[in-house]
Amino acid sequence: DLFTRIVDSDEKGVYVSGAKAHQTGCINSHWIILMPTIRLTQNDKEYAIVGAIPADVKGLTYIYGRQSCDTRVMEGGGDIDLGNAKFGGQEAMMILDRVFIPWDKLFMNGEFEFASMLVERFTCYHRRSYVCKTGLGDVLIGAAATIADYNGVPNVSHIKDKIIEMTHLNETIFAAGIASSHQGHKMKSGVYLNDDMLAQVCKHNVTRFPYEISRLAQDIAGGLMVTLPSEKDFRHPEAGPMLKKYLVGRKGVDVENRMR
Repeated sequence: DLFTRIVDSDEKGVYVSGAKAHQTGCINSHWIILMPTIRLTQNDKEYAIVGAIPADVKGLTYIYGRQSCDTRVMEGGGDIDLGNAKFGGQEAMMILDRVFIPWDKLFMNGEFEFASMLVERFTCYHRRSYVCKTGLGDVLIGAAATIADYNGVPNVSHIKDKIIEMTHLNETIFAAGIASSHQGHKMKSGVYLNDDMLAQVCKHNVTRFPYEISRLAQDIAGGLMVTLPSEKDFRHPEAGPMLKKYLVGRKGVDVENRMR
């Protein structure tokens, strides 16, 4: 059951048991498509399954994932510590216990020889799509430039060098994804498949560059970003005024804006 597999069938369809780890967005989806994640052999036929299930189907359990700072969300008292308060991403582990899939929602049933091709084509599309991380990078670069201004050092040479390097890394991710799309080719079905090698390069960049971009942003922001008291402290009648006095930036910048 460590992977999803067909455990039974009848005239109406099949029954699937197993688990799917770190499923991004599954909680706010209407339908889930189950598919193989590895190369399969003839001995793995019951795992060669692709099928669609409603997200609230009987027998499906979600165990919600944890994030490093999620306890702050529970403290209450404002929105600063919530991060992306309305549209934050989430992952969950899905556990299936004899989940029913009707025959008309079953798209692969034992055709193990196509499993690796399916996985490879999926990852080709998916890894090219990692250009989404450059949107986050744009926000981070803008935030770093803003905090440099709030700290009164926007024109210091090493600060400008770091922002330039962040931009270079971010646009390199973007370039690989766009190039993969541009080099796409038409398959017999009429569907276009993007360039596989450039998609892998895009993914490889994403496993490295965002961390360096984040490191540079933290370097620009300073240690306060790591040790800053919570919003609850800023709203405290005694601690709040002291924090607003001692955490002041350049003239004309509101302390709360600097905190945000």
